[in-house]
Amino acid sequence: MNLPETLPAALRAAIHERGYENLTEVQAAATAPELEGRDLLVSARTGSGKTVAFGLAIANELLGGEDTFLIRAAAPLGLVIAPTRELALQVARELRWLYANTNAEIATCVGGMDMRDERRALERGAHIVVGTPGRLVDHINRGSFDTSAIRAVVLDEADEMLDLGFREELELILEDTPKERRTLMFSATVPKGIAALATRYQKNGMRITTDSDTTAHADIAYEALVVAPGDEENAIVNIVRHSDTESAIVFCSTRASVNHLVARLGNRGFSVVALSGEFSQKERANALSSLRSGRARVCIATDVAARGLDLPKLDLVIHADLPRDPATLLHRSGRTGRAGRKGISTLIVAPKARRRVERLLQDAKVEARWGRPPSADDVIERDDARLLADTALTNPMVEKEAELVARLMAEHTPEQIATAFIRKARAGRSAPEDLREVDDRPPVRKPREERGDRGDWGDRPQRAERAPREPREWGEREPREPRAPRPQRERASLEGAVWIAINVGRKKNADPKWLLPMLCKAGDIDRDQIGQIRINNGNTHVELTPEGAQRLFENAVNGRLEGSLQAFPLEGIPEREDPGAPPPRDRDRRPERPAASRPERSSERPERSFERKPDWNPVERPPRAERPDRPDRPAGKPYEKRADTRSAPRSDRPREDGDRPAKAPWSGAKGKSFGGPSKGPNKGPGKPKTGGKPAGGKGVKPKSFQGLKKPRA
Repeated sequence: MNLPETLPAALRAAIHERGYENLTEVQAAATAPELEGRDLLVSARTGSGKTVAFGLAIANELLGGEDTFLIRAAAPLGLVIAPTRELALQVARELRWLYANTNAEIATCVGGMDMRDERRALERGAHIVVGTPGRLVDHINRGSFDTSAIRAVVLDEADEMLDLGFREELELILEDTPKERRTLMFSATVPKGIAALATRYQKNGMRITTDSDTTAHADIAYEALVVAPGDEENAIVNIVRHSDTESAIVFCSTRASVNHLVARLGNRGFSVVALSGEFSQKERANALSSLRSGRARVCIATDVAARGLDLPKLDLVIHADLPRDPATLLHRSGRTGRAGRKGISTLIVAPKARRRVERLLQDAKVEARWGRPPSADDVIERDDARLLADTALTNPMVEKEAELVARLMAEHTPEQIATAFIRKARAGRSAPEDLREVDDRPPVRKPREERGDRGDWGDRPQRAERAPREPREWGEREPREPRAPRPQRERASLEGAVWIAINVGRKKNADPKWLLPMLCKAGDIDRDQIGQIRINNGNTHVELTPEGAQRLFENAVNGRLEGSLQAFPLEGIPEREDPGAPPPRDRDRRPERPAASRPERSSERPERSFERKPDWNPVERPPRAERPDRPDRPAGKPYEKRADTRSAPRSDRPREDGDRPAKAPWSGAKGKSFGGPSKGPNKGPGKPKTGGKPAGGKGVKPKSFQGLKKPRA
């Protein structure tokens, strides 16, 4: 194995023990002797070995020319920043085996873990710290992470950290570390933000772009499968069933889509785990452990798992929701085809999204095979091929099995033994889904000359002129013939049919379009065994052949069809409900009370006399001057101005009633509150004012003025 002589002997021994024969392209470029000590900006595709590359690149700075760490570190010497928890933990695992012979202590600082444990690990003397930006900033602000001795800083998947909004955290961490440090940035793509960050925080930096970054991943085969609208989930079921991979990952765009698909595949009998941002670190670790150990076969995840997720036996990636850009497509697909293994990346494409997917693949510089997802017959054929190729049929018989084989041959025929073997092999497998037909051919665009409705402005056909209508009056409308009622379509009745009821009706949007396939799937029956389907307000009556009804209740346990839908057998032919009748009201459903409990009503009613009020007849009123009923009002015009008395004192103002004397103006003397007479403080019908002085008590100062000094005059 050709390794650079500049690498420490401890790291070369670890690589040799790991079983690696040659370094990858990015690892060889990062450890070149002429780049020793320089800042690097490395662009390499996903799964090319970037973690080991920067682990080897910073070895000389961390070891300081020595082969081992013999003393406890007073402060961390190396820092690796990753965007997600999974990637940070994976980097820590890779660095542990790489620096296993150096006695290096590696600590992790990620969100979702106990900060007290991380603080103790830092206090014990960690040489390398691997963490996420947010948690590292928390430790720096709390004073538990000393960055004064940092010699090398690595930003892994730097473009993803900027996309997640960690720019401020990265700038704070880099400014807190010593200026003479070495800064390395590794990323699958280098957008403008990464280039600007490298220009600001790197000194004499060197840009490295591997040849593999400009070409498609040779170990990943891309497939674009055209699916009819509404059959996306059924297509995923058939793809996973048809595949021979040990584990697969399905990417969705939202958490709600993840939860829905997990429930759907779980009901189909798949061992499924979920992975999204709402899960805790413990739940994420359990999900990844289930995938690595084989307890789970399918992982439904959002794009949070597209970075840093390394599963050794993952050979299939399915894009349930299309990626938003080429970078997301490459990062999702990079979960497979790692370490020399082959992988498949499958895109589920609706017919109307074909143009978009073609542009996406063209921008990502990958070529995909267009086709259709495997049908139910293809899945069954693949299952039969696996069964015939099973090694249990070709392995030699063991002596312990000879006695049991002899008993089986004596008691059963070969056909019975073969049938039992087939049933045992197919037990526990979910049934494949029946997909609808869809045209997967690319749309052919005719030349411009052959398109009659398009072309130059002068070549477009003119619209035919309409004949002028005869003028008619407003509101006049030509009479139309009454439309004949649409005949109601029904399936032909079956001879000797059996009727069943389903607990869903018109109120729950029951429709034969989904009731018919559900019955066929749940009961494993054909459409010919189903007759009329009568949808009522609260339930649905279905006509079945006797064989179909028996098979339905044998396959559907307790009549359970799907979810909360359940079928019940009926005796005889149910009465037909008028489809146009409104649903029964609540008061119509109430049981009628017995006649004895109702009070008797008298048929004789007391007579009521209704006197007719005379019609209102307005009387013309004479002018005010001629009205003798108001001698006290002076005669005059209603709009005549009164004398201006506002300037006169209040006591001198004339009053028209004359019975009540005018109130004397307020002179500041103590008086009763406006609430009327009171017998004590704060008593009376009215609410006393806070600052007033009620009769018989002392004045109460407002709370806001208590304790304040009286201002000087």
